[in-house]
Amino acid sequence: MKSFLGIELGSTRIKSVLVGEDFKPMATGAYEWENKFENGFWTYSLEEVWEGVRASVSALGVGLGDVAGIGVSAMMHGYLAFDTYGNLLADFRTWRNTTTEKAAEELTKRFNFNVPQRWSIAHLYQAILNGEPHVGDVAFMTTLAGYVHWKLTGEKVLGVGDASGMFPLEGGEYSVRMADVFSGITNGVRISEIFPRILAAGETAGRLTEEGARLLGSGLRAGIKLCPPEGDAGTGMVATNSIAPRTGNISAGTSVFAMIVLEKDLKNVYTEIDMVTTPTGKPVAMVHCNNCTSDLDAWVRVIGESLACFGVEVSKSELYEKLYGAAVSDAADADCGGLLAYNFFSGEPIVGLDEGRPLFVRAVGANFTLANFMRSLLFSSMATLRIGMEILRGEDVALEKIQGHGGLFKTPGVAQKLMAAALNTPVSVMETAGEGGAWGMALLAAYMGEGGGDTLDEFLMEKVFVNSTDENLRPVEKFDVDGFEKFLQNYRSGLAVQKAAVECV
Repeated sequence: MKSFLGIELGSTRIKSVLVGEDFKPMATGAYEWENKFENGFWTYSLEEVWEGVRASVSALGVGLGDVAGIGVSAMMHGYLAFDTYGNLLADFRTWRNTTTEKAAEELTKRFNFNVPQRWSIAHLYQAILNGEPHVGDVAFMTTLAGYVHWKLTGEKVLGVGDASGMFPLEGGEYSVRMADVFSGITNGVRISEIFPRILAAGETAGRLTEEGARLLGSGLRAGIKLCPPEGDAGTGMVATNSIAPRTGNISAGTSVFAMIVLEKDLKNVYTEIDMVTTPTGKPVAMVHCNNCTSDLDAWVRVIGESLACFGVEVSKSELYEKLYGAAVSDAADADCGGLLAYNFFSGEPIVGLDEGRPLFVRAVGANFTLANFMRSLLFSSMATLRIGMEILRGEDVALEKIQGHGGLFKTPGVAQKLMAAALNTPVSVMETAGEGGAWGMALLAAYMGEGGGDTLDEFLMEKVFVNSTDENLRPVEKFDVDGFEKFLQNYRSGLAVQKAAVECV
């Protein structure tokens, strides 16, 4: 029986998913890792990239002799620059870094197109502005997914969705107009010469080489086809069947972002909105926030340690279930009882922060209970997303459905209910929501071999999700929605405290 392998390098886990001919997961494997703050940048070592990829594939625990297609996905954006000999010129700089403000601002003005700090071109231009010695030797730049794919196949290519987070696209290719502008301000740096070639979903993007097979291990053979490497935003769209106009999805984990597939371009340029594409090249408005669950997870861990001090052992899943459940229980006040939490481990451009300091604050008379504390942490993980989404509402962007997926939604009903309140719109979560982007990547690998001439929309609707079910929750107007609005009002006012914390701590 044919199978298809998807590998995704996320911010806290490298995950592999194997699907069969029915496109359902047959096996999963994972490797946990964490970014490190070194020499002023958030980074991961490339040695651990391969250690983690091999470990996640090995953890599948099944034979891989029938694998017919492979796909690689990873965190979008960032900076991976190599010389003509394939040597890494600077430590990998991830999407989490907020060190490119000057470059991003100047490029946004010159292009008349929003270039966020995370984007690869902003990292390259900032390195040029900084006079970093290595920039004259840059012969190839790519994303993390593009790097892994290159080493597995020898092909310097990238899926259109991932490429749209490196440099602005027009017609599915790097914008010629903006590339000429960039060349003019950098003494002749040509995007077309150093960036990967762009491919769309369904195309064959190379075959596994003997060297690539050794890098993956687990008995995978050379010659297996690989589909175009994609970013985690694109795989999230595929995993939630949200690639058609008027659909959208929210991916909530270490970061949180909403992807809304547009019917037409936005009327204005907004620094809070990324313009990217689906894996087939359709325009997407992306609201991206650097911070989501890191602070929440840290508090859950500390509460678990507290229980352990008293000899109470609680599983991780039960701990999350009980604590999240408290946030939507009758014991919780709609507005969190006056408690405020800020989840900023790193900078957050949407609210004007170059750096972050996780912060919890309350007035003396606030109703400080466990239920309100957990509700404030969950609301905090959604607040900046809501601020960005307000812009799309002002543009009258049509949205028929929005799907939630990622770690925040693993506990049934809780984050879904509160996200519906934060956005004041129904939120659906599929039964496969926990499988995430690695499953979406496996589906893209399957589409390469089993698409049969269908568009990706048709393939997903008619073959993958034809019998799928999801749970749709509508916001509760008089409690959750009104409560979030009051929380958000306090949250905005308290941002001055957050900025002071960055200056003083």
